[in-house]
Order: sequence, then C-alpha cells, then structure tokens
Amino acid sequence: MHTALEQIFDLGPFSWPALLCCAINGLMIGIERQTRGKPVGIRTAILIISGTYLFMSMAVSLSPNTLDQARVLGQIITGVGFLGAGVMMTLDGKIHGVTSAAVIWVLAGLGLMIGLGYLTQSVVITLLTLTVLLGVDKAENHIKALRRGVHQRIQQRKTSSRLIK
Repeated sequence: MHTALEQIFDLGPFSWPALLCCAINGLMIGIERQTRGKPVGIRTAILIISGTYLFMSMAVSLSPNTLDQARVLGQIITGVGFLGAGVMMTLDGKIHGVTSAAVIWVLAGLGLMIGLGYLTQSVVITLLTLTVLLGVDKAENHIKALRRGVHQRIQQRKTSSRLIK
C-alpha cells in the first residue's frame, strides 16, 4: 500500500518543490497583473512557468547532452514569442500589450530556470520583476518627465474615461 502511494506521487523527472516554485512565482507575478486588469493573470502566469518547466525538465531528463537541451530551450523561446505576439494589439495607431508580452517572456524564463534547477534564483528574479512592474509605475506617476509620448496619452485616456463615467 505504501509503495502504491509513493508511485502515485512520484512525478518522474519532475519534482514537487519545483512545481511549488512555479506556482509561487506565477502567483506573485499573476496577482500584480490581474489586479491591474491585464491579460496575463494568475492562471496564465502559473501555466506559462509550469509549461516551460515541464518541457525543460523533460529535455534534461531525456538527454545529458547540453546541445540537445539548448535546442529545446531555443524552441521554447520561439513558441513563447508567439504567445507574446498574441497579447499585443494596435488600437488607434498605438501598440498595446507590450508589457504583458514582456512579462510572458520573463515567465517562460523563470520556468526554464526552474527546469534547470535554479529555484532560489527564480524567486529572486520574480522579486526583481515585481520591482520593475511596481516601481516604474510609481515613478511614472510621480515624475512628470516619464509621462511623455505614449505614456502621457494613456494617462489622459484613463482620466477622460473616468470623467465620462
């Protein structure tokens, strides 16, 4: 009985600590994105990190050859580029969703890090990513020079939409 239970929870080339790390990192970035109403929320963030982790872990377990692993890593990067392109759109001649696309790149990078065994480092990178997402936003709100060009128009649109409601 004890052996059967161990077999059920044995994940083969995958590990529970790594999956937990995927979930925690995805949750932290996903909460920041979701509370802002962005397209990459909690579920998406966790799934992107977990998916890239699973593919990279399979590559590492299938071949000790780092060139084979690098090929898988390269293909993941290409595929994630298409995901990122899917969240970007043009509206009134302006491109929207570039930050969300960049977040998808970072999420995939975190999954790759975890797949290669860099769990602790992935948490540090997650915290640095949150610092950028939250810190630059605060800086833009407090430093007038950072609210020029596209950023100024976005701010004006938010203000005018509040006035209409």
